[in-house]
Amino acid sequence: MAIRSEQSRQAILQATMRLLDEREPDSMSVQQLSIERIAREAGVSKTTIYRWWPSKAAVIIDTFLANHILQTTLREDLPPVDALREHVVSLAKVYSGHEGRLMAQLIAESQYDPGTLDTFKTLFWRPRRDVINRVIERAIAEGSIRSGYSLDELAERIYAPIYFQLLFAEGSFDGDSVIAGFELALHGIAAERVAT
Repeated sequence: MAIRSEQSRQAILQATMRLLDEREPDSMSVQQLSIERIAREAGVSKTTIYRWWPSKAAVIIDTFLANHILQTTLREDLPPVDALREHVVSLAKVYSGHEGRLMAQLIAESQYDPGTLDTFKTLFWRPRRDVINRVIERAIAEGSIRSGYSLDELAERIYAPIYFQLLFAEGSFDGDSVIAGFELALHGIAAERVAT
């Protein structure tokens, strides 16, 4: 990619983040944002934006991912359950601020726009699920997570408490609360059977 093109692409991502940053005086919601507004803020044409992204949702998700992935890595140098535990804590930390409110808006927009939902799943959810599935697979192989469920089902149970808190603003994103939620997902809610 030519240097000039990459500069334009970065200008678009930065402009999108500025426009969505609620700490900025002229910020707006995901729903209010338009390709035209992004182009004006970035100093590029709409055609330039559409050269890289098919929709507003795709621009926003790429903008979000550029920062999000760096802060919520899944380490391969840790035992898999420890890596998962560290990951959900880092995810909660990111979601406790501006990025969490942006994610909630993206999910809300996806509920009434099938194109946004498809873009969200394609660019964000499925690649993230694939990464966590590899860690879950390692945990199953070493015996720290039980088999008998699909990797996708297990990933969904790990992420569910975080996204519930994000969307309903219930509970806390502090480290202890997030770890407690992770442990509950890990061990299940069935009562322990007492041997007789």
